[in-house]
Amino acid sequence: MGGSEAASGPNTACVASSGSLRAASRGEGDDGAEEDEEGEEPRRRPISPSAAAGFEAGFGNEREVSLREWLDQPGRAVDLLQCLHIFRQIADAVSAAHAQGVVVGNVRPSCFVMSSLDRVSFIESASCSSSSDSSEDGAGSPDGFGEPGATGTPESASEMPAVSACLEETKERGEGDVGAGDRTAFPLKKILLMESIWYTSPEEATGRSGTFASDIYRLGVLLFELFCTFDSLEEKLITMSNLRHRVLPPQLLLKWPKEASFCLWLLHPQPDTRPKMSEVLHSEFLNQPRDSLEERDAAIKLKEEIEDQELLLDFLLHLQQRKKEIADRLHDTVCFLSADIEEVLHQQSILKKKSYQELDNDEHSAVGTLDKASLHPVMDEHSYSSGSRKRLRPELQNFVPEENVAEGARSETDQQIQENALSKSTRLMKNFKKLEAAYFSARCRQMKPSGKSVTKFFQVTSSGRGSMIRTEGSSVDDKVYRRGNTGETKSEWINPFLDGLRKYLAFSKLKVRADLKHGDLLNSMNLVCSMGFDRDKEFFATAGVNKKIKVFECDTILNGDRDIHYPVTEMTNTSKISCICWNNYIKSHIASSDFEGVVQVWDATRSQVFAEMREHERRVWSVDFSLADPTKLASGSDDGAVKIWNINQAGSVCTVKTKANVCSVHFQPDSAYSLAIGSADHKIYCYDLRNLRIPSCTLADHMKTVSYVKYLDSSTIVSASTDSSLKLWDLSTSISRMIETPLQTFTGHINIKNFVGLSISDGYIATGSETNEVFVYSKAFPMPVLSYKFSIIDPISGKEVDDTSQFISSVCWRGQTSMLLAASSSGNIKFLEMV
Repeated sequence: MGGSEAASGPNTACVASSGSLRAASRGEGDDGAEEDEEGEEPRRRPISPSAAAGFEAGFGNEREVSLREWLDQPGRAVDLLQCLHIFRQIADAVSAAHAQGVVVGNVRPSCFVMSSLDRVSFIESASCSSSSDSSEDGAGSPDGFGEPGATGTPESASEMPAVSACLEETKERGEGDVGAGDRTAFPLKKILLMESIWYTSPEEATGRSGTFASDIYRLGVLLFELFCTFDSLEEKLITMSNLRHRVLPPQLLLKWPKEASFCLWLLHPQPDTRPKMSEVLHSEFLNQPRDSLEERDAAIKLKEEIEDQELLLDFLLHLQQRKKEIADRLHDTVCFLSADIEEVLHQQSILKKKSYQELDNDEHSAVGTLDKASLHPVMDEHSYSSGSRKRLRPELQNFVPEENVAEGARSETDQQIQENALSKSTRLMKNFKKLEAAYFSARCRQMKPSGKSVTKFFQVTSSGRGSMIRTEGSSVDDKVYRRGNTGETKSEWINPFLDGLRKYLAFSKLKVRADLKHGDLLNSMNLVCSMGFDRDKEFFATAGVNKKIKVFECDTILNGDRDIHYPVTEMTNTSKISCICWNNYIKSHIASSDFEGVVQVWDATRSQVFAEMREHERRVWSVDFSLADPTKLASGSDDGAVKIWNINQAGSVCTVKTKANVCSVHFQPDSAYSLAIGSADHKIYCYDLRNLRIPSCTLADHMKTVSYVKYLDSSTIVSASTDSSLKLWDLSTSISRMIETPLQTFTGHINIKNFVGLSISDGYIATGSETNEVFVYSKAFPMPVLSYKFSIIDPISGKEVDDTSQFISSVCWRGQTSMLLAASSSGNIKFLEMV
């Protein structure tokens, strides 16, 4: 019998025993499965799919504890029905395994877990395998789930030295003398060390293979542990060692005589004398308290149902709470939507009333003029003959066709207005989700408590030089913004949002006004890195890798139809030019930076260098003139330095040292002391040049290099990054020196590795894309307003081709107009206009 079992191999035993125990522990085993008659080999039948999969679900929602820990918990009270319930489940599992011809082997407490409802589950734990792997534990299978005993050691050579060693170590540490009032859990590692010895049958201890009878012996040890508790580790070690000789403690014999007798039957030293599994399951010992066990099972099932109901109730209450919160937020949203609708209707009624008043005034004026004009003909009719009256009639008759012409023109205008309204409505609905998000974002910002006035969009601020700067907004907005004669402000955010919506819907496309035709576009040296307009927007300059600054006249390009456009003047540098900037006060001055780290100021009138600065150690990416002080110039370089220059002095005025490459610098429009720096460390640094020790503010939200930074106004910054996003920052919201949440993030273009340009004008933000497109955003909304793709024409075939290497390299607005200058990496330059 033993030889046949061992021949099946450890893997078979592992899978079969695990599957059988799992199935049985969920009640899928056959309680009445008859074991083979003595002397016959166990039958190796394949395990059923239901039995193999049944146990996998486990008790995920219940608190589980190892049966070993449960048995050894301090002060454990022995409950007859509970112990029999646990034993019965494990016996059923072993019976199911035997019915499939499998010797379990690992019928040990450390291989089972117990739920809070006394449900026992078999686990393939590390403790099972590790304890079974050890040769001194007497396990025969390498993975711990086979038949123990194949390589076991004799009792005298394995158990006694291990017990003596544990006792000696326990005495040294003082763990054996534990009073009843000071009980602690037994050391788990020591218990696991001894457990496999305790649960090794006598025949396995002599080196024989495990059999079905060996599993019966292990059930006897388990039953003993269920009904016998210990006050100290020393007592447990000694008692468990005596159990091998079937010596039971007196207190067990006195308190649990039937259970002790059943244990001795299962622990018989002769395998043939031990009961079969079917005899165990049908014994009077297990079946006499069957009714009580069934009542206990019913109570447990009832408790399970109650707990399930409680779980369902908790889930429903939690779901109700979440939905109530959503409903409350939705109610608040509907409330402020209703308030905003009421405010818009109120403003609309004011506008309509003013419109009607203006129409009435126009009509009265027209009637008065008509009366004066008709007064003379009437008087003439009395003075002249009837013939003169006939001569007047054609003039009166000619007045009617003029009205018809006016009505025709008015109908065409009305039709155009309707078409524009339909187009705007279509665009609005197309981007409804994004506009909705922008609306709630703007609304939430205004609802947040702040010590500052929320009417900052309409404040008039004074600069340090005495000039008055007014933010964008129409006169109509200002008129309808205040109600009544008290000057009370209502819904401060509506008009800025309306202004942003108006700007978003004001134009429908970018139209090409002119192409700049200059030189060979196939030459790679024509890549334009930077462009800019002069003070009066009459001229613009281009510069790039061709080492030249070319100045063109705008009207010549826009109004002339020529085969090729020649620059008004051309200045040649010794290195590739990365950036140019016109002086906003000295019309002929252009600052430039190049790849060799040289900063220069050119006199475009004389086509020569006015000043040259050579302090940077590496390539300079950006230069910028101050609008407040036209003699002040800033430059940013790959050497991590930002230098401030005075064009009338030799050497830099001051230096700002940063920890990374500087890609962009820009002065605040109305201050010569505030400077923004775009860095390769993904941040924007704002400095007060009167205090260079630390930045006055740091803006951090980009994921990659900040390639451009521009002041939109004195407290708002736009930044561009190679993370394919633009960000709008409100410096007035800074509580500390760090801002990590931008006011707006603009996405839609692609920018991963190149400088693609950035320019701002009247609330519109233009940038390029590595898809060879120009994108225009409105500062109020995160999605593009307009876009235009540069077409690439093959010079040989004349057909349009797709070249993924082409990108937009520079963009520049023509002042505060709707006209934009854009250049591609191939040197193709276009005047685009929003229409």
